[in-house]
Amino acid sequence: MLATTGARLRDAVPLAELTTLRVGGPAPVAECDTTEALVATVRELDSAGIPVLLVAGGSNLLVADEGFAGVVVRIATDGVEIVGAGTQIPADGCDHGRAATATRGIYIDTARVIAEAGANWDSVVAATVAAGFGGLECLSGIPGSAGATPVQNVGAYGVEVASLLTRVQLLERATGEVRWVEPAELGFGYRTSVLKHSDHAVVLAVEFALRADGSSEPLGYRELAAALGAEEGECRHAGEVREAVLRLRAGKGMVLDPADHDTWSAGSFFTNPVVPQARVEEVRSAITAHVGPDVAVPTWPAPGGVKFSAGWLIERAGFSKGFPGESAPARLSTKHTLALTNRGAARASDLAELARTVRDGVAARFGIRLEPEPVTVGLSL
Repeated sequence: MLATTGARLRDAVPLAELTTLRVGGPAPVAECDTTEALVATVRELDSAGIPVLLVAGGSNLLVADEGFAGVVVRIATDGVEIVGAGTQIPADGCDHGRAATATRGIYIDTARVIAEAGANWDSVVAATVAAGFGGLECLSGIPGSAGATPVQNVGAYGVEVASLLTRVQLLERATGEVRWVEPAELGFGYRTSVLKHSDHAVVLAVEFALRADGSSEPLGYRELAAALGAEEGECRHAGEVREAVLRLRAGKGMVLDPADHDTWSAGSFFTNPVVPQARVEEVRSAITAHVGPDVAVPTWPAPGGVKFSAGWLIERAGFSKGFPGESAPARLSTKHTLALTNRGAARASDLAELARTVRDGVAARFGIRLEPEPVTVGLSL
């Protein structure tokens, strides 16, 4: 099986090798470095009724220690032909002319970028900024692949994929059809879409609109604006914003570094909870009862309610950076309480136990149930 699809087959591959949490048991892996091989492989496995786990960057997966009872399809597509032209914007922010660019894996046109699903996401962002375009700079430093970004509506520093995405190329697994779909079909919400927790389609490529003048998206996040000495709502040169985002993320252990166990994570493990308007006062009362009436609680307006900071709630529930201590194989990051980290010898079960402890502790203290952002495979929280 799969001999004619163009995939490269490996047996009993530890999935810890393919995930940023570096946990997960063995499974056979079919690596696909062309879209044609990816489509043919998934079609053949689906036709044979064999379970499929799609893995690209592996930055949003918590895979069980027992591995996966099926075939892992490794999405390694990063492009074949790249042609593009962009406006080159120097450090002074002025447009002094146009120049051609070409980057392997990225297709750049006047005001859009198309990336194959397996392209490294930060490389996509870096290429657009280097080509003179803005728009994606706030999403710099996020680990994983381009194809994963619409699945969970990736977002950071006030920008979400849903606001910039123009099209997604999908393989519809029920029919085997390949087609481009518009964002309206993807049911985007906060860190979710119809593609998340669903196996009905495979993302093959993504297309984003860009800002052709090289300016950033309006700064909508207070911490980032302050780091740039800017006002909220102001636009800056995309390269300047990208550098600031990378500095902020690195300071929180959110830029991958093999030597730093604080980055052996899946990024933010819990999403910021949106509390329905009818429960907001109840939650505020619970917070006041435990942390005092004079403490500023970080919140933001959200559709249907109010968004609270998961990291702030975790700390105020008694889970400090580095919890539960140096001897534990799985700990909260020493830089950022929202990240669950593998200190080098953790198993998936260790991370799952830590996630449950934190989730249940926040619920007991404040009446808010935190929801995990990563996709779990072969285990439940």
